[in-house]
Order: sequence, then C-alpha cells, then structure tokens
Amino acid sequence: MSTAISPTAYNYKVVRQFAIMTVVWGILGMGLGVFIASQLVWPQLNLDLPWTSFGRLRPLHTNLVIFAFGGCALFATSYYVVQRTCQTRLISDSLAAFTFWGWQAVIVSALITLPMGYTTTKEYAELEWPIAILLAIVWVTYAVVFFGTIVKRKTKHIYVGNWFYGAFILVTAMLHIVNHISLPVSFFKSYSAYAGATDAMIQWWYGHNAVGFFLTTGFLGMMYYFVPKQAERPIYSYRLSIVHFWALITLYIWAGPHHLHYTALPDWAQSLGMVMSIILLAPSWGGMINGMMTLSGAWHKLRTDPILRFLVVSLAFYGMSTFEGPMMAIKTVNSLSHYTDWTIGHVHAGALGWVAMISIGALYHMIPKLYGRAQMHSIGLINAHFWLATIGTVLYIASMWVNGITQGLMWRAINDDGTLTYSFVEALQASHPGYIVRALGGAFFASGMLLMAWNVLRTVRASKPAEAAAAEQIVVVGAH
Repeated sequence: MSTAISPTAYNYKVVRQFAIMTVVWGILGMGLGVFIASQLVWPQLNLDLPWTSFGRLRPLHTNLVIFAFGGCALFATSYYVVQRTCQTRLISDSLAAFTFWGWQAVIVSALITLPMGYTTTKEYAELEWPIAILLAIVWVTYAVVFFGTIVKRKTKHIYVGNWFYGAFILVTAMLHIVNHISLPVSFFKSYSAYAGATDAMIQWWYGHNAVGFFLTTGFLGMMYYFVPKQAERPIYSYRLSIVHFWALITLYIWAGPHHLHYTALPDWAQSLGMVMSIILLAPSWGGMINGMMTLSGAWHKLRTDPILRFLVVSLAFYGMSTFEGPMMAIKTVNSLSHYTDWTIGHVHAGALGWVAMISIGALYHMIPKLYGRAQMHSIGLINAHFWLATIGTVLYIASMWVNGITQGLMWRAINDDGTLTYSFVEALQASHPGYIVRALGGAFFASGMLLMAWNVLRTVRASKPAEAAAAEQIVVVGAH
C-alpha cells in the first residue's frame, strides 16, 4: 500500500471572481426587483422618465437576476465543481478569464441599453444583436473550457453534476443562437428571422428552456455536488441521478408550447406542450427526492447548519414549483392562471426559492474554501439571511397566488346578459394589497443579500494569502 501525493494548483482565481460578482449582481438585480415591485404600488416611482419606467426596468431586472446573478453563480460553481471532481486544473486560464470579463461586458451592456429602450422585445432575449453575438462567443468559449477540462480529467468517471452542467451549457448555446437569428437594420435594431406563430413558438421554445436548462439543469448540477458535500453524505441514489438526468433533458425541451395556450399556435402543439409538461413532473420530483433523501441520517445537522438549511429548503421549493408548473400547463387551469400574477408567483417560487437559495447555499460553502478560511465570518448572519430569504419568498409567492386567482376569477366573471361583471380597473384595485405584500417580501429577500455581502466581505478580508494558496492545492491520493 503506497500513497502518492501530487500537488497541483486549481484555478480558483476565476471562481473567486464569479463568486464575488454573483453577490454584487444579486444585490443590484434584486434591489431593482424591489424598486419595480414598488412602482406597481406607488406609480409615482416611475418618475415620469422613460429610462426609469416599469416597461424598461422590468427586462433589466429579469436579465440581472437570471444572467448576471444566476449566470455568475453557474460559472463559479461549474468551474469549481469540474476541477474538483476531475482532479485537474481548467484547460485554459486565459479562456476562463475571457469568459469572466466577456460575461461582465454582456451584463454592463444590458445595464446601458435596456433602460435606453434598445430591445428585441423577446422575453429573456431582449438584448440586441451586437450584445447577443458577444454573449454567444463568451458561451462557446465557456463550453470549450468546461468540456476541455473534462477531456483532460485525471479520474475515469465523469461525476453526475458535470453531466447536468454540460447539458445546460450545450442546450443554452443552441437555444440562444437559434432564437436570436435576426436581420440587423442598424447597430441597435434588428428584426427576427421568424414571423407570426413561428416566431412565438421558437421564442417560447427558447423562453421556457431558459427556465428549463439555464435555471434548472445547471442548478441541479450544483445540487448534486453541494448537497452531498455539505451534508457529508453520499448522494442517496446514483442510479436515480442518471435516470433523472436523461428523463429531464429528454422531456424539458418539449414543454415550451404551454406558454401559448389559446393562441394561434396549432392545437396539437399546445396539447403536446401540455402533455410533456405533466410527464416532466416525474423526473423533477425524482431529482428533488434524491436530494432530500441524501440527508438520511443527517437531518439533525439542519438544527446547527444554516448552509445545509439553504440547500434543503431550495429543494423543497424546487419540488413545489415543479409541481405547480405542470398543473398550470393544463389547459383548463391555464385559462384561469394565464396573464395573471399567479404566473409571476410561480416564476419566483422557482427563482427565489430554488435558484437563489441553492446559489446562496453553494456560495456559503465555497467562499471559505476559496479564501483559505475554515468557515464564513459569521454563522449567525447566515442564519439571519436564511430566515429573511425564506419569509421573503413565502410572502412573495402567497401574495401573487391570491392576486392571480382573484384576477383570473374577476376577468372571467360575466353577468346574465353576457357583459363583464368587473372592469379591468376594479381587478387592479383588488390586486393592490397583494402588490404591497409582494414588495415587502422582495425587500426581505434583498436585505438578506446585503447581510451576505457584509459576511463575504469580512470573510475575504480575513483571508491569509498563504492559506488561500494552500487551499488551491489538489492532493491526489492513489492507493496501490
């Protein structure tokens, strides 16, 4: 029995950069979300300026929280996980650095152009063609770095988390490039290559899979690494994780038409989207159960470990929103829920409860290791952040459910003579209390991010360069 120790440094620099920017963009994106939620309570906050109107700031909010906050979290964790599970350094430091600076350039471009009104008007795909091309170049580079690192791995096995990250990278590239094919007419204006119902179909094939691959598959890669690591337990069922992977990526891509019920889209396409959405419940819950059951024998840790609490509660919200989504895809339910605040509540059950909470948990796990510390500066602050995030998410979702169902019922109510019982303004007045609660819930969540920023700052300041360098060492132990 001999032990060979081979010290090789991981590239943690790019992971640190993305991790810090995840927190920065999280505060900006969520803070802007609170501001536009407040505009729906107090319209004066639109400030009578075109740049600060709800219509221009809302797409900026979605881009900041999805691509800036969520994207940086995915870059940081995927680069961290792929190096540690493959026991090798990223294939190219310069390409990895390009993905960091290129991604920040895309986000800053969004920050400038969207308030100015430069937009394709497509949901989650608003960025005009020069920025969309830069995004595609950065993303292809990301694929080269990620898959190149897997090719040069020291381990025979490719860990399941990397399968999820890999699928998310490939499918996001395909979705982005196909949906953004357009004819530029000036530097800030282009027209889609598609028209009519075809354009709508391709947009929601992209739009739902921005949720399905960007905001689900990538974060499941995160879940499969960080939940077992934080719980110090092996994943409950490795076989289930493989079934979960193949079932999820096979089904998710078909779900987009459920956004287009009762439109000009052919009925068979609407029905196919509905059926696939309902079947999707099985792999989604399979993954959620796999994550939850990993805590078998470790549930007592939730009493003392707020990081594990973030990860587990995110799985509960993942299970809830992946039950709610298929239900809302059923045509009869959709006839009530569509165009109402119920949809907004569903999106944020996934965005705040699942995506943000698992990202926050993963960052709290990673940051001490990236900076050579035993743990975060303050466990008490993590605990406070957990409760602010959880209460904020529940307030947000509950208010939007009540608003959505109220709106759906009021809009479809008719008198005996066939006229509408309520005017649109009456439905809006009924929604006002819900908007107040929603803004409050968002403020709770965003204030938690400020606690996180302080905690991260103190942790980074206390780091010792020698210990941080030591944390970059890989120790490969080979038993012969």
